[in-house]
Amino acid sequence: MSKRNSAAAKTAARERLRVEREKQAKRAKVKRQVIVACSVVGVLAAAGGIGYAVVQGNKPGHWEAVKDEKVVAPANTTGTDGTTVVIGKSSAKKTLKIYEDPRCPVCAQFEQTVGSTLKKDIDDGKFKFQYVGATFIDNKDNGEGSKNALSALGAALNVSDEAFMEYKTALYSAKWHPDETTDKFKDDAYLIKVADTVSALKGNTKFQDAVKNGTYDAWAMAMSKTFDDNKEGVNGTPGFVMDGKQLNGGTPLLTVVDFDKVVGEALKG
Repeated sequence: MSKRNSAAAKTAARERLRVEREKQAKRAKVKRQVIVACSVVGVLAAAGGIGYAVVQGNKPGHWEAVKDEKVVAPANTTGTDGTTVVIGKSSAKKTLKIYEDPRCPVCAQFEQTVGSTLKKDIDDGKFKFQYVGATFIDNKDNGEGSKNALSALGAALNVSDEAFMEYKTALYSAKWHPDETTDKFKDDAYLIKVADTVSALKGNTKFQDAVKNGTYDAWAMAMSKTFDDNKEGVNGTPGFVMDGKQLNGGTPLLTVVDFDKVVGEALKG
């Protein structure tokens, strides 16, 4: 091989090596740019995700939000935001106020044991009955059932006093009342299923729409506030008040004998 050919070959080899190095350098530069771009996008996405999460976290939940909504009061109510619910004969001289939380197991015990006696006394005109709904059990476990059931009770009350009383009895019944740790009442379908055992509510589309649409959600929160703000010292359910005073020292009346005795004495006072 001539020196010329040898020199040309070396020059060509060096040129190929230079070109290949330039290609590699370009590829490396592009790769770095892609990595940087992806990193920026990732950071922005993460920041955006955090920002979205913060915004979402700062948005009030449904039940918190409805506190600020205009209250739609059910029929058969009076007072501010329709939170006064009094049932019974106008001729009855005194009113027995009972505080209840829909999820309360002790309230269920009272209703299952004494509920029929309470209903008879109301029908007989011994006293009027004032209902005050509470939702503090939801607050303990971040639940919704007490509020949702209270809203559904508002929908029943909008139908009639009788529908309200029968629905309340059904919700507290041994068949339908869930364990306190099971938040079944948050499910509209379950509340409607229970309502179908009440003649005035069975297949009642107006009632069902009110439950599904949350028509009385704001009313439920307003009613719950009457429990939270009560001046009679009631801090648990069921609570019994007559003439502005708690009965039985605040201890629940869980037998017919105790109920008749304590309420009878209050009626005389």
